[in-house]
Amino acid sequence: MKTKLFTGIVSCVIINGGCAMQNTKSEPTAVAPSTVAENPFYNESDLYMKYPPFDRVKNEHYAPAFEKGMAEHMVEINAIANNPDAPTLENTIVAMEKSGALLDRVATVFFALISAHTNDEIEAVRSNMAPKLSAHSDQILLNGSLFERVSSLHEYRKNLGLDAEGTRLIEKYYTDFVRAGAKLSSEEKERLKTINGEIAVLQTQFSQNILKEVNALAVVVDTKAELDGLSESAIDAAAEEAEKRELSGKYVLALKNTSGQPPMSSLTNRALRERIHKTSLSRGSRGGEFDNRESLTKVLKLRAERAQLMGYANHAAYRLESQTALTPAAVNERLSSLAPKALTNAKKEAADLQKMIDAEGDNFELASWDWDFYTEKVRADRYNFDASQLKPYFEMDNVLQNGVFYAATQLFGITFKERFDLPVYQEDVRTFEVFNEDGSTLALFIFDGYARSSKRGGAWMNAYVSQSKLKGNLPVVANHQNVVKPPEGEPTLMSFEEVITMFHEFGHALHGMFSDVHYPYFAGTSVPRDFVEYPSQVNEMWAIWPSVLKNYAVHNETGEAMPKALLDKVLATQKFNQGFITTEYLAASILDQSLHQLTPDQVPTADDLIAFESDVLKTGGISFHAVPPRYRSTYFSHIIGGYSAGYYSYIWSEVLDADTVEWFKENGGLKRENGDHFRKTLLSRGGSKDALTIFKEFRGAEPNIQPLLDRRGLN
Repeated sequence: MKTKLFTGIVSCVIINGGCAMQNTKSEPTAVAPSTVAENPFYNESDLYMKYPPFDRVKNEHYAPAFEKGMAEHMVEINAIANNPDAPTLENTIVAMEKSGALLDRVATVFFALISAHTNDEIEAVRSNMAPKLSAHSDQILLNGSLFERVSSLHEYRKNLGLDAEGTRLIEKYYTDFVRAGAKLSSEEKERLKTINGEIAVLQTQFSQNILKEVNALAVVVDTKAELDGLSESAIDAAAEEAEKRELSGKYVLALKNTSGQPPMSSLTNRALRERIHKTSLSRGSRGGEFDNRESLTKVLKLRAERAQLMGYANHAAYRLESQTALTPAAVNERLSSLAPKALTNAKKEAADLQKMIDAEGDNFELASWDWDFYTEKVRADRYNFDASQLKPYFEMDNVLQNGVFYAATQLFGITFKERFDLPVYQEDVRTFEVFNEDGSTLALFIFDGYARSSKRGGAWMNAYVSQSKLKGNLPVVANHQNVVKPPEGEPTLMSFEEVITMFHEFGHALHGMFSDVHYPYFAGTSVPRDFVEYPSQVNEMWAIWPSVLKNYAVHNETGEAMPKALLDKVLATQKFNQGFITTEYLAASILDQSLHQLTPDQVPTADDLIAFESDVLKTGGISFHAVPPRYRSTYFSHIIGGYSAGYYSYIWSEVLDADTVEWFKENGGLKRENGDHFRKTLLSRGGSKDALTIFKEFRGAEPNIQPLLDRRGLN
């Protein structure tokens, strides 16, 4: 088991993109014991490519598998630490790479389903396991004897006759141990263990509160008339959701994880728009059982203390050291340079929206709950274009197979075949086998597209099996979205934003599927956080590539291709509303950095947290009443999990992305030789080399920020 997983497990939150769950009972259901013979995690999966046996996994299997997995893992670790032979790559580092197989199996499935298909029982297991997993991680990474062996290998690594990947593996393990506190005194280590355990519990509470509250706060509407502006299918879906909640005759609008909510662009009822928006912004700070202010401020204090214990000024400094950005100063400079330009554009857009309001004879000032609605009006007026016109051309299966898959086939030569013989964890989930051009199997791909009450919001990718030559594994990867499932018998029509998201997440999947490394540590998306979004952002370009769009953008009823005039309007509006989009993103990024660049004494109290947010946005030059941050801190799942001090990563990666899009255009676009080059030099390398070195080997030059500025209208 690689050391990355130790700390990844401890967070108890898997975040790969965005971040609703079923209501949970106040009293968790007891977990029944499980025998060896019954527990599917106790042995390696006998399914094709070690595909998880979802049909045999029951709630009661997780806790005993975790306990047994940690025990077995510790026996293996102690044997490595106490090995009387001199340390070698094989008997120390590779031995750790191979260790913890049972723990790896159960943790991979468990944390994937916590996000994709949770329930009361496994949430109870999650709460129970969080501090235990934290302690397990510390027991390994703070093991003095084990660190001595790793340190010795690190000191003499250049004299061991290893290849570049083997040498880098030693360097990464050494760094992981040091960053985990291996060089601290005994007293400091004990304090660190306490901090890590408390953070693990608080992170779990925070994440669970978000998932519970987003369901609890779904907006109930009494009459159909109030939903004027929504499509009939959206109204039907709201009625169906109400029926599920035993609210017959009413309508329920489920919330998504972001501040903004999709219905806001269509609803004509301003009072309802306001209610939805204020409900969304109130999450985690309303008081009551789901209030996250206290949990968050405690986490921030503990992270800041831990950073100082490790010799860093703050948590951001600690986190960024291992990213391509390296320092908070570099991130601050990038964000502060973009913020004024973004805000200027947003205010220009706001002025246009206010003109539309005034022209219609309405006597009110533009508010944040008006933005999406009047943006669509301005878009329609300026471009003679209504975004709802697109939906009939974006049926989900067609987008997936004739868009996403088609583009991948054209670019990389890979093909797809749906498998119906492999089990899934929920009836709507689909599995595909992916083949190289020569017919050999590349990977298995799981697609989970629909929203449901047991699933967190947002979109993400995860790996159930990571590629590695050491273990002889081919990848099994999954993509997740939250497209609202239509009533039975109706087609699943997607928004243009959801289409872009599907291409984005498949970019992550390609990064995982094309992995061609020896050691599991480096597999797939095991790269710096501010690099991991880069390949996924690049893949978005194919959604609007003319030959790809022509292949999948067909009317779901008539089969007719999207008219060129409509297509031209889609392309013409690519820079439209970029001021808003960039401002809400930068506001959240600046908030994330500000929260994590504090010392323990500077962290605001729970009662002062919201006021602190307001001050941060003003100080950061990104405060605008009509554009709230994409996430407020109390429902900002990214920063409680893997993106703490890391939400800047999207715009940081976009520099590489925009530059790469220009490279593809300069070299003929959707061509096999371009795809082969991208795959060979970058997508296949995982974390086996320095991220920016890999980029330069692909691009042949340093990254250029100008394409990003052009794309977002920030010149």
